[in-house]
Amino acid sequence: MPLNLQANFHYPDKSTQRDYSAGDDFYQLLIDSHRDLSDDVSAALNARLILLLANHIGDISILQQALHLAGGNKDTA
Repeated sequence: MPLNLQANFHYPDKSTQRDYSAGDDFYQLLIDSHRDLSDDVSAALNARLILLLANHIGDISILQQALHLAGGNKDTA
């Protein structure tokens, strides 16, 4: 299964008015969760969030694709 690169943010129990409204809501939640944190605490929050979401995805091939596209593959930098 390939990595989904299309907008996929949604609320499972309601429709949204525009394509990215749920994505905008997530972005706001992410920004709010970092507000007033030190750089170290913010980095730790990011690390925990990445591990939680990676565990939820579970498929190593999808995670590998995501890391490659995000620039984690040093061969493509």
